[in-house]
Amino acid sequence: MELLIYLTVLLLGLCVGSFCNVLIYRIPKNEEFVKTPSHCMTCGHRLRWYELIPLLSWLCQRGKCRACGTKLSAQYPLVEALNGLMWLLTAIVFGGDWITVGLYCVLFSMLLVLSVIDWRTYIIPNGINLTIFLLGVVRLATDLTNWKLYLIGMLAVSLVFLLLHLVTGGRGLGMGDVKLVAAAGLLLGWPKMLLAVLAGSLSGAVIHSLRMRKGSSNKLAFGPYLAAGIWFSALVGEKLITAYLSLFGL
Repeated sequence: MELLIYLTVLLLGLCVGSFCNVLIYRIPKNEEFVKTPSHCMTCGHRLRWYELIPLLSWLCQRGKCRACGTKLSAQYPLVEALNGLMWLLTAIVFGGDWITVGLYCVLFSMLLVLSVIDWRTYIIPNGINLTIFLLGVVRLATDLTNWKLYLIGMLAVSLVFLLLHLVTGGRGLGMGDVKLVAAAGLLLGWPKMLLAVLAGSLSGAVIHSLRMRKGSSNKLAFGPYLAAGIWFSALVGEKLITAYLSLFGL
């Protein structure tokens, strides 16, 4: 029974990963992504159901459009596979607490979408941040006894980020980053949010410094690093924080 549940979560994650690709491509172009059928980005060929099977369709078509032969980006299977695997990992880590599993699975998908979009455009879509905020509202509603934990989480980092945004005139941090940490803070609570920002900032500083040494622009898309920190903290933050506090007998 447990194996069947995990397999179901994996398959759902792959399917949602396919929708993540739609969001990644259409949101920056302000294209409708709910009613408009999936189609080839080059020739407009409307995809049949058998061309929409996650991973398998891309592999069977050898990464090409059946209609025009245009090579399809490897992003399609990579995003689908990563989303499916992370959904499965979430179910394994939090198995039994299905509210948390559901919230964190959707969280990962939103973080994945915003990371790719921000990496390419330096913009974090408001709709993605709003979705994460709504996840936080659900988390708060299901754990009202700890309401201070989540409200402080929403404000603790975001107010500092907002101040930095205002002081630097938006050059240091964009409002998308401010909204992201506010939304994620409401979902995770302040201890895990502090860890998320620490992990995201350190990874961003190290990786971007290495990229700059190789000739990359000094312009930083902070969203992907924040997203990585948020996801890291969501998965293992509670255990790490507990282990750290135990060193001091707390």
